[in-house]
Amino acid sequence: MPAIVVSHGGQMPEHDGKITFYVIVCVILAAFGGMLFGYDIGILGGVTAMDDFLKKFFMTVYEKKKRAHEDNYCKYDNEYLQLFTSSLYIAALVASFVASWVCSKFGRRTTLQIGSFLFIAGIGFQAGGVNIAMVVFGRIILGFGVGFGNQAVPLFLSELAPARIRGALNICFQLFITIGILIAGIINYFTSNIHPHGWRISLGLAGVPAVILLVGSFIICETPTSLIERNRVDQGKATLRRIRGTNNVDAEFNSIVAASEAARRVKHPFRKLMRPSSRPPLVIAMLLQVFQQFTGINAIMFYAPVLFQTVGFGNDAALLSTVITGLVNVFSTLVSIYSVDKAGRRVLLLEACVQMFITQIIIGVLLLLHLKPTGSLDFTEAIVVVVLVCVFVMGFAWSWGPLGWLIPSETFPLETRTAGFSFAVSSNMLFTFIIAQAFLSMLCHMKAGIFFFFAAWILVMGLFALFLLPETKGVPVDLMVERVWKQHWFWKRYMIDDDEDDD
Repeated sequence: MPAIVVSHGGQMPEHDGKITFYVIVCVILAAFGGMLFGYDIGILGGVTAMDDFLKKFFMTVYEKKKRAHEDNYCKYDNEYLQLFTSSLYIAALVASFVASWVCSKFGRRTTLQIGSFLFIAGIGFQAGGVNIAMVVFGRIILGFGVGFGNQAVPLFLSELAPARIRGALNICFQLFITIGILIAGIINYFTSNIHPHGWRISLGLAGVPAVILLVGSFIICETPTSLIERNRVDQGKATLRRIRGTNNVDAEFNSIVAASEAARRVKHPFRKLMRPSSRPPLVIAMLLQVFQQFTGINAIMFYAPVLFQTVGFGNDAALLSTVITGLVNVFSTLVSIYSVDKAGRRVLLLEACVQMFITQIIIGVLLLLHLKPTGSLDFTEAIVVVVLVCVFVMGFAWSWGPLGWLIPSETFPLETRTAGFSFAVSSNMLFTFIIAQAFLSMLCHMKAGIFFFFAAWILVMGLFALFLLPETKGVPVDLMVERVWKQHWFWKRYMIDDDEDDD
């Protein structure tokens, strides 16, 4: 690939521009895609613990729950209940590759609009479901919406944001995920006492952010990168001036044009991804998604009410504890927004690995020593577990949560950006599916050992971040090859020139 050089004396110029009110509006509206994803993560744990829901769709689980004294760790172990939760993620995995093509051919905004319609349709089937087939079908449609939304939103935010605060604006996606999880926890706390249709209210209220996202997708602009990539050069430059609040955009505009011209020479971006020069961002993007899930965070977020019931809280107390962890999640993500463009990506990831490793080990030891298959922890020990879960969530929320989406969205060159990011999204959905499908069975068979399992993965993640993850703070997205990959001690060996005319 020919180098894209926009420099003088070896120094890359800073692109001009300020943070305009319109950019803030676009960021907030697009980030509602993250809120829908987070709401689904947060709502399912509470819904699948509601007796009314279990009696209607999973009577065997309900009857097993009533015999909970037989085994604390195994009372929710049911492959069909897990499939209900995880079916969304297989659908999202498939949809992410379709969404990649839509993103390239029709733009980020159009992809969001399609995702919004799918969200609304899926929510309707879920909340109005009269049998398990209808509810699962709704989750599959919702999964298609997640695939489109998770493909478009991080790319949209990274391409819209100035390089110096790209991390902060991109993390708004993760911030809205955490807000969605928190809102879901609060709603579940109240709807759990509304019989017999509290679960319908919980699932149906996802329609509120879905409608906001749909309306917002007609208000936001398309990104200048997407417009220029699709030969709408004049509109792209006008949009760039609008979002930067200045006419002095030539340096950034020329950088995007050069990247777009290189991208047009690549006729088959997925084939290009298999070339050595595409290996560094592709490997890192996929591994970040694998590691993000193997922290154990979604196991905790999906099944937090179940987990807290396991250690001795009643249903209402467990839901309230979930709200507390949701608040910690939101405020800790704000820490990431403040620090990611100051401290950098690697510092946050490495610090969090230490924090998450220690908390997982301590939780595992406490449960191993004090929580037997029958009985429960005493009150003090249960409170300690909740505090440790909050500390764990805190570390994840300012590191692997937001940065798992940020780094893949900013490190691919334009010619493989949507294709490469689709691999990131699909990897996230695949391993979210695996964890969602396996967690309850793992909890049943491994018991407290499941926390040691996740701790071992966190140790591997820390070594990965220390040795193989480059710093991308402040680097314009279209200059990553020159500034990051060609400078890294390990990955630079893959940055050979490819004959792009054959792609």
